[in-house]
This record gives sequence, structure tokens and C-alpha cells, in this order.
Amino acid sequence: MKKAIGIIIAVLVVIAIAGISIYSVLDNKIKYNDSYVNGNSAGNLYNAGLFCESNGTVFFANPDDNYRLYSMDLDGSNLKKLCSDTAMYINADDNYVYYIRNNDENSIDYAFFTYARHSLCRIKRSGGSPKVLDREPCLYATLIGNYIYYLHYEDETASTLYRVGIDGKDMEQVQDTYVFTCSALGQYFYTNGTEKDGALYEYNTATNTHAKIYECNCYKPIVTSDKNVYYLDVNQDMALVHTNIEADQPVTLTDDSIDLYNINGSYIYYQRYSEDQPAVCMIKNDGSEFKEIAPGNYSNISITSHNIYLTDFESKAVFYTPTSNPGELMPFHPGIIED
Repeated sequence: MKKAIGIIIAVLVVIAIAGISIYSVLDNKIKYNDSYVNGNSAGNLYNAGLFCESNGTVFFANPDDNYRLYSMDLDGSNLKKLCSDTAMYINADDNYVYYIRNNDENSIDYAFFTYARHSLCRIKRSGGSPKVLDREPCLYATLIGNYIYYLHYEDETASTLYRVGIDGKDMEQVQDTYVFTCSALGQYFYTNGTEKDGALYEYNTATNTHAKIYECNCYKPIVTSDKNVYYLDVNQDMALVHTNIEADQPVTLTDDSIDLYNINGSYIYYQRYSEDQPAVCMIKNDGSEFKEIAPGNYSNISITSHNIYLTDFESKAVFYTPTSNPGELMPFHPGIIED
């Protein structure tokens, strides 16, 4: 009897070990996207990608915890710490979060070309141990389907456009110069020109080809699904312009010189450049309903369906105001979860 019980126990242990091994293999198997999913909005990525809304969850760089990667529900509840990496250029799909780690504690201003340990990483939506996809310095990451397009830096070539699979494979240089890949739409992303001009270009990631689609002198364009284009016009001292590619009737929405902007539905939010009257402002996408939200200089205008987040340029304090009625700025303090 004792021998039989021992055999049964041994068999159960073997089954348990096999089950754990199978679960581990399945759990670590890469889950690929079956469409050209885009990982974050163009406006958020132009503003350092500090916030990313995906399937009712907000993934964000927590200012209360040295901008480490956290998640929360849309109303700010259910706060979770995903890992100890300081994060920027956050993207997400149904299975993973992708981001660029910036673990230099002396470099949290997210300035372009301030390289520290800016590796490109992937982590499960629930958190855990990050997977490094590119160990070299990276910036401006954008998820398109099963690839991430981003700027890869090397001393010999400076910044050039790269892509890598979400599984960490098939890393390759796409262009030998740098372009912003933030404005993604399905299999395409849109960028302002090449080294030779500022026209609007469309890059097809399915064929790895790009073509000029609109003649202008733009900076940081955002293209929407109905072929509407918003961009800062270099020829008009960075005024905001709207046009439709097919109609070709550009309209200057505001004469303000703009440092940065973001779009949410039919409203546009921007930082007005002015030596004596800088302010965060908003207008409707036809140029009407101008409103000054807050005087002063702010950076990183990030938007979710519930809130607009802003970083005070001098103090680095983060504030928010509701998208339903933008106005009063309230301090954003989500809290800290200790390791």
C-alpha cells in the first residue's frame, strides 16, 4: 500500500512539474498582433509619450516615483507599479506595453538627444520583468502592428530610423536619417520631409516605401483617418495649419507661434510661445472657440479620454485638467507603490 501511495505521489509530482513547465512555455510565448495596431496617439508621442490609454487602462510615467512605469484606471483608481524603469514613449497593445527606459536620475526632462540608458523595452500589461528589444540609445518609439519604429543612436551614424519586431527579432535600419514616426495610422506613418524639404511624406510599413503626398513646409504633422492634416507651418513661424490632402485648402487655425500641441477629438491644445504672454491654450479644429487654459510655460501635453496632463516647464510639477471642461489645473499626485 505504501509503495502504491508513493508511486501515486511521484506521478502527481511529475504531472505538476509538467503542467508548470507547459504553463511557463505558453505564458512566455510571444503574442502577436493580427492587425496594424498603433500603440499611442500621435499627439501623446510628440509629447514624450508619458501617458498611453489602452483598453480602459492608462499606462504612464509616474511623477511621484521618478517617472517609473505605472498603470491606473481612467479615473485614477487601481494604481499599479509595473516595473522600476523610468519610462517615456509608452505604447501598448492588447498584450504588452512598450517603452523607452530612461534610468538616469539626472535626466528626467525628456529632452531630445539627452541619451542615458535609453533602451527600448517590452513588458506585460500586468508588469513583471522587462524584455530589452534594443540596448542602444533610442527615442521616439511607435508601435505599428508587430514592429516598433524608432530612432536608434550610434556614435558613427548618429540617429537613424530603425525598426524591430515586438519579439526582439529582425532589427534593421529603415532610413539612414532620422524622422519622427509619431503620427501612425494603420500600416502608415506620416512625417515632415527628408533632409531636403519639409513636405508631408507617407511611409508604408507593409512595403517599406515612402512617398511625398502633400507639398508644404511642415513640422510634427498629425494625420487623421479622414485624410485631415494638422501641422506647424515653418513658413508662418510655427502657426498651426489644417488641410485635407484631397481638398488641398490649407487654413491657418491660429497665428500664435506654437511650441507643442496635441489633439483630442475636435479640440486642439497647444503651448503658445510668447516672451511676455506664454500660455496653454485650446481651440476647436476649425479655429473657433479659443480659450486660454493656463498662463505660463508648460511641456508634455498628454491626453487621455478623461484628462489633459501638463508639466510645468520650470518646476517639472505635473498638473491635470478634465477633457470635459478644461480650465483649473490640479496637481497630479497618483501616489507611490514601494517595490
